[in-house]
Amino acid sequence: MNRKQMKRDLEAVLFILGSPVDADAAAEAFSAGEEEIRALLEELKQEYEERSGGLMIRVIDGKYQICTRPECGEAVRNFCSPVKEKKLSGAALEVLAIIAYRQPVTKSEIDMIRGVRSDSVLEGLIQRNLIEGKGRAGGLGRPVLYGTTSFFMEKFGISSLKDLPEIEDLSGLTAEDQPDDETEV
Repeated sequence: MNRKQMKRDLEAVLFILGSPVDADAAAEAFSAGEEEIRALLEELKQEYEERSGGLMIRVIDGKYQICTRPECGEAVRNFCSPVKEKKLSGAALEVLAIIAYRQPVTKSEIDMIRGVRSDSVLEGLIQRNLIEGKGRAGGLGRPVLYGTTSFFMEKFGISSLKDLPEIEDLSGLTAEDQPDDETEV
């Protein structure tokens, strides 16, 4: 398969899957080297950037995904308004923030920070694929260590956990800037 054809086929795979594609997996599927696939994906990404259309290729946790440009969000929301996603409660956002900033973290550590039990909130976040077990802590009972998922990064539009705002950056928010009891995810 020539380079042009492989790039075209990669673009089709990115489009049809919708979810982020790992260069390793694509290399195996295309019987090609990982570096060659990554180079083709970067070329596609650059072509989408230069075109400045409604779509872009973003990198999420080292995986590639075709998605709409953020500046097209209002038009897409207006067109797709009948489709509503459930919102996260304030408690869910609180637990998600604790996990995002302190991961890996145990349920007891989360409960201690919040001052209340978080069992049902954790279960809801797991069901939404925003968090997952990342292993077990040492010590008594070997509790589950929780961390965020690639889906979390995709939904919140970040490429890596380094893109999370610094905690100090959040302290200057006024009441109007902070989310109400619920925020869309």
